[in-house]
Amino acid sequence: MSKRKPASFTPYFTQADADQVRAAFLATGQAEGHRSVTDLIEAAVLREVKRLQRKHNQGRQWDPVPPGELRPGRRTLAEEKNRAP
Repeated sequence: MSKRKPASFTPYFTQADADQVRAAFLATGQAEGHRSVTDLIEAAVLREVKRLQRKHNQGRQWDPVPPGELRPGRRTLAEEKNRAP
């Protein structure tokens, strides 16, 4: 997990998914070493980033993307309709 937290962004979850994230944290956080829900989410996301690096970038880190480069906000309804299940 990252030791420095200079930047942040907010993931969006459905209510049902957010309920499960909180439940997972309460049920396993102490045993797994997650001190907060943020620790759990960060660990999960960074595991996925590493998997994607292995699969799509020969295991190497990508060039950094600075804040402001991504489109802000949620997907449009059209984007949600075309999203893979």
